[in-house]
Amino acid sequence: MLQRKISAKLTSFFASNQRKALLITGARQVGKTYIIRNFAKTAFKSFVEINFYENAKLQLLFKECTDAENLLLRISAVSKSPLLPGNTIIFLDEIQECPDILTAIKFLVEDGRYSYILSGSLLGIDLKDIRSLPVGYLDIVNMYPMDFEEFANAHKVSANVMNALRSAYENHTEVDPVIHAKMLELFKLYLIVGGMPAVIAKYLASNDLRQVLDEQRAIVSLYRRDIAKYDQENKLYLEEIFALIPSELNSRNKRFILKKLNENFKFSRYSHSFLWLRDAGVALPAYCVSEPLVPLMMSKSTNLFKLFLGDVGLLVSMCMNDIQIKILTGDVSINFGSIYENVTAQELKAHGFDLYYFNSKKQGEIDFLVEQGGKVLPLEIKSGKNYMRHAALDNLLGNPDYAIPLGYVFHNDNVKITDKIIYLPIYMLMFLQQETIPASIVYKPDFSSLQ
Repeated sequence: MLQRKISAKLTSFFASNQRKALLITGARQVGKTYIIRNFAKTAFKSFVEINFYENAKLQLLFKECTDAENLLLRISAVSKSPLLPGNTIIFLDEIQECPDILTAIKFLVEDGRYSYILSGSLLGIDLKDIRSLPVGYLDIVNMYPMDFEEFANAHKVSANVMNALRSAYENHTEVDPVIHAKMLELFKLYLIVGGMPAVIAKYLASNDLRQVLDEQRAIVSLYRRDIAKYDQENKLYLEEIFALIPSELNSRNKRFILKKLNENFKFSRYSHSFLWLRDAGVALPAYCVSEPLVPLMMSKSTNLFKLFLGDVGLLVSMCMNDIQIKILTGDVSINFGSIYENVTAQELKAHGFDLYYFNSKKQGEIDFLVEQGGKVLPLEIKSGKNYMRHAALDNLLGNPDYAIPLGYVFHNDNVKITDKIIYLPIYMLMFLQQETIPASIVYKPDFSSLQ
C-alpha cells in the first residue's frame, strides 16, 4: 500500500468528533477513493460506499429530500452494510455527478448518528449547479499527486537517510556525496514517473517505463474525455489550453501566450476556461506579482501567469518520444528548466503554498516567490551547471525597498551558502513546507481603562 500524508489528516479530523462532513477533492487519479476506503475500513466498524459515477441511478436517492430520516432510509435500502449509530462512516464518491448531495449533507450532519466523507473530482463541479453550499457543515481538503517525499517512501528510502537529509536542509550542511548522487537519481526518476499513484504502482511492479508511459497516457486521455463531457460550451478552448501547456512551458519566458489560441483572444471572455482547469487540479497557474512584498496576492496580475501541469510525469508523457531516456542520461538537448519548474510548482502547491513569480524589466525575473514566516522568500530553480549566476535574484536581494533577508537556489549540486543565498539540491524541495497554523490563537487585551 502506498503511504499518503493525507491519511493523518483523515484520522485527526474524525478523531476530533466535529459535527461536520469532510470533502476530499482534487484531480482524477490522485488516489482519493483508494485512501478513503483504506482509512474508513480500519477506523469504523461499518463502512457504506455510494458511488454516483458507477451507478447513476443512486443520484435519485438525494432528489427532493428535505430531512435526514428520509435520506437515511433511502441509503439503508441500497447499503450492503448495517448503519450502526456512532460507528458508521458513509462514503459518497464522485459527487460531481450528484450536485444535490451538497445540499443534503446539511441534514445528514445535523442528524449526528453517522460520519460522512465525500470525494469528487473538481472536473465537473460547477457552483452554479449547486443550490446551497452547506456552510459550517463541510470541511474541504485538497488532495494532490504524491509529492517527492511520498515517492521516496514508496521506494523505501530509510528513515535514517531522510532524517540526515532533513538535518542537512535545516542546518545548511553538505549531504554525503553517495547519498546525494542516489537522491538525484531518484529525483530524475520522479520527473518521469510523477506522482499519480496508479503510475507509481505500475512502475514499482514492473520497472518498465513503457508501461508507465501507457498508464500516463491513459490518464491524459481520461482528462480529455472529462473536458469534453463537463464543459460543452468552452471545451474547444479547454482542449487547446490543455494541449498547449507543454509547449508554452518550453518557450523562452514560459508565460502563457493567449493569442496562440485566437488572434482576437480576450482573457476576460475565456478566463473561465483557465479557472476550470485550475479548480480541476489539472493545471497550476503561477501568477506574476508587480511587487515582491507581503501579502503577495495584493499585487498579483490575474491575466499574466505561467501555467504548469498538475503532475510532472503527465507533462513528460505529453512531450516528445524517448524523453524518458534522455532525462535519465542527462541529455542537454532537453529543456530541463521547464520540467524542473513544473515539479517545483507541483511540490509547492502540495505543501500549501500559493504560486507566484516576479518579473521586472529593471530587475529581471524570479522563478517563484513564496510567503514564509511573514516574509517573501524568492526561489530560483536551476537545472544547469551555471546555477551560481542569478542576476535577478542578486538585484532583488540587494534592493533595500524590499528588505528580503535571503533567497534559495535549488540545483543539482550539494548544499552551499554564500552571503544571503542558500544553495540546495533540487530534491530538498520536499522539505520546503508551509508553516502550520496554530490550533488556537488566544488574544485577550486589557480594556479595563475604558470601562
